[in-house]
Amino acid sequence: GMSTYVYVDGEGDAFRGGGAPQGRKPVQRRTVDYTATTVRHIESRAYQKHPFDNEMLQATSGAMLDFMPPSAYPHAPATSFATKFVHVSTNKIRTGVNQVLFMPDGRRLLTCSVNGEFTMWNGMSFNFETILQAHNCAIRTATFSHNENWLLSGDDAGTIKYWQTNLNNLKSIANAHTEPVRGLAFAPSDLKFCSCSDDTTVKVFDFARAAQVSVLSGHGGDVKCVDWHPRAALLASGGKDSLVKLWDAKSGKGVASLHAHKNQVGALRWNQNGNWLATGCRGQQLKVFDVRTLRELENFRGHQKEITSLAWHPHHETLLTSGGFDGTIMYWIVGRGADDDDETSAKGDVSFTKKTNHAHSASTGPCAEIRGGHEAAIWSLAWHPAGHILCSGSNDNTSKFWCRNRPGEVPRDTSVRSGPAALAEQALMEAQISANDAQSRGGAGGGYRGAMGGVRRMG
Repeated sequence: GMSTYVYVDGEGDAFRGGGAPQGRKPVQRRTVDYTATTVRHIESRAYQKHPFDNEMLQATSGAMLDFMPPSAYPHAPATSFATKFVHVSTNKIRTGVNQVLFMPDGRRLLTCSVNGEFTMWNGMSFNFETILQAHNCAIRTATFSHNENWLLSGDDAGTIKYWQTNLNNLKSIANAHTEPVRGLAFAPSDLKFCSCSDDTTVKVFDFARAAQVSVLSGHGGDVKCVDWHPRAALLASGGKDSLVKLWDAKSGKGVASLHAHKNQVGALRWNQNGNWLATGCRGQQLKVFDVRTLRELENFRGHQKEITSLAWHPHHETLLTSGGFDGTIMYWIVGRGADDDDETSAKGDVSFTKKTNHAHSASTGPCAEIRGGHEAAIWSLAWHPAGHILCSGSNDNTSKFWCRNRPGEVPRDTSVRSGPAALAEQALMEAQISANDAQSRGGAGGGYRGAMGGVRRMG
């Protein structure tokens, strides 16, 4: 749920004016506290043996009390579209955010910035907690180990650093790569990890010895993203050569290449089920492959610009979130047949269905979107481990938090552009409509009547 509490900082600020120490003025803080709903879920789980036994939510604000955490709705991934803006967090020295990560316990959020800083934000009230100069140059990527004890970060100089969760720096692998490190991922066992870089290589390291085990070369350009399969010794990497490559981590050899994209592949993520691989490219195409058959399951169209980040939901297997170069966040559901209700189109065009081998015909845009959520590229998306909050880190120097709409709330129609430019454009259109209207009336409809005519026409 979301509550608002008044936050007063008790410490006196520096002596001001007359000399009496003054506390800071109370600030309204929006807080997303999921404790009550979780307790509610744990209680009701005892007698509701199946998610379909959940109480039906009424579309009223009072039903907020019955609103459960995402894990209570495995059958309804749409309950987890986080399109409601909660908070924006910005460092004092404004700088682009390259990576956002929730701490494995979900209590804090870690952001990695272009000037090499780690910043910690509270995961519930989103206020600033601590900052640390972690690297001497831009941090490009960071990831937590599966056992939740370790953090790895990689920077523009090709250095990889080891951290504990209290941000104590233990080791550093200098010159792990000769160019910026673009991606890091742990093996399922945490005994190894892989990294990829603009130096065209993917490398596998032994975690305990901090030593390189193998170099996987085969990409014809910068390798922009890498991810380790959740259960197998299988790596996937995407690069500037528009290829998605699969590698055997043990032998260090390439297993397969997917030639589905025509542009640089900038983001890729394994689903927790181990079968699906989501990839996003500069050509605005977002695809989901089934790795068992190497066949394309989905080709999601809707982004206007390059796809810069991807995240699968922690509880809903089919829910995929993507962030674009233009600051738009989109929600997609894998296997949601867009034309299921309209079967004629699918049957009519037989050649199309034969040609593409899709599970179903092409989807018609995202299930939900936050258009213009940021003013610049979204480099990173992270779900809270409970799945009720999405955080996005962007090149516009901010990290934003998004939560689910409450029952009965009309979702803010975020697909409508609402920036100053869009409003000016709208005003211009309205003025034009009323001018046209006045003209059609023989110029008589100046002032009030002309304007009303314009409104009527628009309505």
